[in-house]
Amino acid sequence: MSTPDATAAAGWRVHVCTWFGAGLLRPAPGTWGSLAAAVLAYALLALAPLDLARWTLAAAVVAATVAGIMCAPAAIARFGVEDPSQIVIDEVAGTWLAIAILPSALLAQPALAVIGALVLFRVFDIAKPWPVGWCERLPGGWGIMTDDLAAGAIAGCLATALLG
Repeated sequence: MSTPDATAAAGWRVHVCTWFGAGLLRPAPGTWGSLAAAVLAYALLALAPLDLARWTLAAAVVAATVAGIMCAPAAIARFGVEDPSQIVIDEVAGTWLAIAILPSALLAQPALAVIGALVLFRVFDIAKPWPVGWCERLPGGWGIMTDDLAAGAIAGCLATALLG
């Protein structure tokens, strides 16, 4: 039997993995998670100096990745499957990575940058081309997080080539 503190900690981890409920929205919880991340990134790009926005996004990618790897086991246990669709912190990290690696000239146009990176990220996240699909086979939180980071890296590079 778990203690109240352990139950509360597991609940908090699930809350983080679902990106504070975005992953519970239907249909397409991954898209909801990506949209939540995109809105935050757009606000940051529109309001903060460009260099600060880029470094903040990069730090947020690292923080979301670490949180996702650490919190995924609680969400896996809660939802009873190896990669629950409700876990969307991976989409958050992937979306932010796709945006963070864009060149400054493109980030100076926040709407174009965010929409372009978001659309391309969702395409690669859903289609799972190599190496995205391969990364998904890693165990636990590592597989949950790394496939979306790979999709984000590819999306950011392609957005740079197409829009930059």
